[in-house]
Amino acid sequence: MLVIHGIWAHDALLVWAEDSGQPTAGPSRPGGIVTPLRPHPFAAAAGVLADVLAEQPGLSDPVRKATEDELTVWLPGTSHRPAGSPDLADLADLAADGGLSRGPSASGATSVLAPRRGSSALATASVALAPWQVPVLAFDPDAALALLRVVGQEDARLTDGLLAGSMRYLAALAALATDLAARARVLPGVRDGGDDRYAARWKPVLTGPDALRVRELTIALPPLCRATDADGESSAAIVTAALESLTDAAVRDRLARVPGFALLAASQAAPLTDRWAAALTGPDGRLAIASHERASAAQLAFALWAWQDAAQEPPGPVRTCFRLIEPPTQDGGVLPDRPAEQDEADGGVWRVELALQSTDDPSLLLPAGDIWSGAAADGWAAAGIDYPEDDLLAGLGKASRLFPELDAALQDPAPESVQLDNRGALRFLKETGPLLAGAGFGVLLPDWVRRSRLGLKLTTRARATAGSGSATAPVFGLADLVDFRYDLAIGEETLSPDELAELARLKVPLVRLRGQWVELDERHLRAALRFLERSGKGTMPAQEAALAALGQDAAELPVIEVDADGWLGDLLSGHADSRLEPMGTPSSFDGVLRPYQERGLAWLSFLGRLGLGAVLADDMGLGKSPQTLALLAAERDTGTSAGPTLLVCPMSLVGNWQREAARFTPGLCVHVHHGADRLTGSELASAIASADLVITTYGVAVRDRDVLAQVRWSRVVCDEAQNIKNAGTRQAQAVRAIPATSRIALTGTPVENRLTDLWSIMAFACPGLLGPAEKFRQRFAIPIERNGDADATGQLRRLTGPFILRRVKTDASVIADLPDKLEMKVWCNLTPEQASLYQATVSDMMARIEAAEAEGDGIGRRGLVLATMAKLKQVCNHPAHLLGDGSRLAGRSGKLERLEEIGDEVIADGDKALCFTQYAEFGRMLQPYLASRLGCPVLYLHGGTPKRQRDAMVAEFQESAEPAL
Repeated sequence: MLVIHGIWAHDALLVWAEDSGQPTAGPSRPGGIVTPLRPHPFAAAAGVLADVLAEQPGLSDPVRKATEDELTVWLPGTSHRPAGSPDLADLADLAADGGLSRGPSASGATSVLAPRRGSSALATASVALAPWQVPVLAFDPDAALALLRVVGQEDARLTDGLLAGSMRYLAALAALATDLAARARVLPGVRDGGDDRYAARWKPVLTGPDALRVRELTIALPPLCRATDADGESSAAIVTAALESLTDAAVRDRLARVPGFALLAASQAAPLTDRWAAALTGPDGRLAIASHERASAAQLAFALWAWQDAAQEPPGPVRTCFRLIEPPTQDGGVLPDRPAEQDEADGGVWRVELALQSTDDPSLLLPAGDIWSGAAADGWAAAGIDYPEDDLLAGLGKASRLFPELDAALQDPAPESVQLDNRGALRFLKETGPLLAGAGFGVLLPDWVRRSRLGLKLTTRARATAGSGSATAPVFGLADLVDFRYDLAIGEETLSPDELAELARLKVPLVRLRGQWVELDERHLRAALRFLERSGKGTMPAQEAALAALGQDAAELPVIEVDADGWLGDLLSGHADSRLEPMGTPSSFDGVLRPYQERGLAWLSFLGRLGLGAVLADDMGLGKSPQTLALLAAERDTGTSAGPTLLVCPMSLVGNWQREAARFTPGLCVHVHHGADRLTGSELASAIASADLVITTYGVAVRDRDVLAQVRWSRVVCDEAQNIKNAGTRQAQAVRAIPATSRIALTGTPVENRLTDLWSIMAFACPGLLGPAEKFRQRFAIPIERNGDADATGQLRRLTGPFILRRVKTDASVIADLPDKLEMKVWCNLTPEQASLYQATVSDMMARIEAAEAEGDGIGRRGLVLATMAKLKQVCNHPAHLLGDGSRLAGRSGKLERLEEIGDEVIADGDKALCFTQYAEFGRMLQPYLASRLGCPVLYLHGGTPKRQRDAMVAEFQESAEPAL
């Protein structure tokens, strides 16, 4: 089994691997003599690595283009052998499970090489960096891009290999380069390689969120990616070099895929600029420069560099802003319905007002007219803007390249606006505005732009044979037939066929309809005319109506409004919990549900009767487990249970679910399928058949996947469903493979890091709803996460809203149902010893930071700050916590003194209390001290506590009548 690493160096992706089958001991030499360069003792041969990579679909072609080479890497270890990577040490745990996916480390920032392999031997020797020679496969930028795109996919897996953090990190860089090329966030340039070796290159333009993303990636650069340079090349330089090469490859790849695209051609006799333009579209960008052209090449390179530098300069306190203003109404009233061309005949025109906009607060605008008149000059001078007229003119000069209509306005010594005709306004909406916004200018559009688009209004009505119009009806389902009618609509206005025909006849892209401006997309207009040729009403299954309403491309035009009654209306509203009649607490439920929990129970029951999945995403502490148990109790009481429910949860929560079930639903038959002595074969089948609830863990779900998949479960519930947020993991795949009539995911964090977390959870709860993973990434994840696309956000909310119930403790509908929370903050003074340690820690940090700044080590400075913050928290806990010297605790910490006072008050009142600490080692110090000091049981629970011991502690704490901590 190979652990595969990647390094970007010498304008290429260099891939090497550690082989778990090679001996761990490196070659030693007599008398401790060590050669300057030694072969890495457990590095895989380049041919072996190539065979492993080529087995992955889509990698055979890039691997064929790779060349074999050798690389010197600096790795920690002894004088005789390097340390193995953490991934190599973890392979033994993963190999037994078969195919390996993305590896155990989730972050590319993990310290890739640490002395864990053969740690017992290393512990007795001095560990230092030393050079080692490793065989590598070298991929030029275009082959590297193809390779990284494949290994960066969510489902990427290698049969005989494990992708280390450095490879996943470089795959993230390749994904960013591909996205920059797709959004045209690039500019052409020239790279001077010396000795007349020039090359035409596409370079990324990094502003706003893109620049922030690059800074984050720079901070997260894995140590292995710097292992080729003992002097320590800066992280920023490595990331910049890799991103520029990958972006250039991504642009050329994108150009080559354009239908009908032809490469530019230029002979060596052609002018330099023509040859440069041709090289921008060629396969490698090489640009031959004759000796007499050196000065011209340098001039071209400088001009292009200045262009790129201006595009990426950091934003100042203000930016130039363009606001589109529609033609004025007559006499301040609403204009009659007529095309915009008629308004132009009357003198009504569109205007783009010029202004300066604050970059910190975009709501602050300084119109160009006020700038020229000097109005509010004092206020802007106070904000640090001394010459707003210079800022405005500089911005207008840059914008004129993207907004040609500005040229006429700039002939005026004091321009205030640009006048546009109807088609010019449409061009500003569709082309110029987005270009300006992408270049960092402010663009303000009228409110109607987003909402006044041609689409369909879907109206459905439940048929008399479909049970009942209420969601509380005992019989209803997605197979029910509903009457439907499609109407053409623009915004909130419904159009008749005659009106649409008139709009088509006018062929005007912007019209005013019933008092509001409307943009008519020609493609949608043609689709609407075709739609009129077909029947827009009839009957359809409720499932088809639901898919159309949710935006699953059921029609040629987007569905922009839905009017549905009955249970379908409740479902599509996305607020079914508030529209449904709350379910009362089941009679067999030993407790009383709060009102918001009754609404949650009704929602779960509603979706369950439809056979649909649900994601109950209530905030922690709002009672997801009681609502789930109440659902099972209600089904048992009414005799509607269709079989056992399988609950999958982390191992630490198995005992909690047992206790919750025994407390709230003692009538349920609960079976725990966990542990080495768990039932198998016919005994397990018999236990499942007689159970209402079967509790198991994610680990057991993987190991017993085939056994659990043989049972037709009524329902599968995933608690702490963020455990399946990575769709490629074995536990996510195992849980998804378990058949069930319906599924429930319980999680307070349906999205932790990125939107693909949500896709993975929804793939379990509602299989197929969000489509394939790659389509979801292109349709939603990239537009929302990278570009803040409001339309994509709205579509995703509409798609998932009916199936996700998310409530937090501050919601008005929840907080009224909760008891009052009393919160008191008490300040604890530092003891003199603590104050001295605190000041010494801060002084040490400042000295180290000054040294790091002198060496230009920005990342080291950040690490020092974070490390010092952790030390200061330990100082505030107790000096013994920081020093770790096992010294006495009494009388040395203000915080501990206050804790003792609170403990005394609790014990005196005969109460119990929970005390939380972030540090396990501090908890180990506190437990015996507090037990002796307070004279009561002090139970210490932490992440490493075994389940049996954990359950015993919880039972003792809850059942004992004596005070305890």
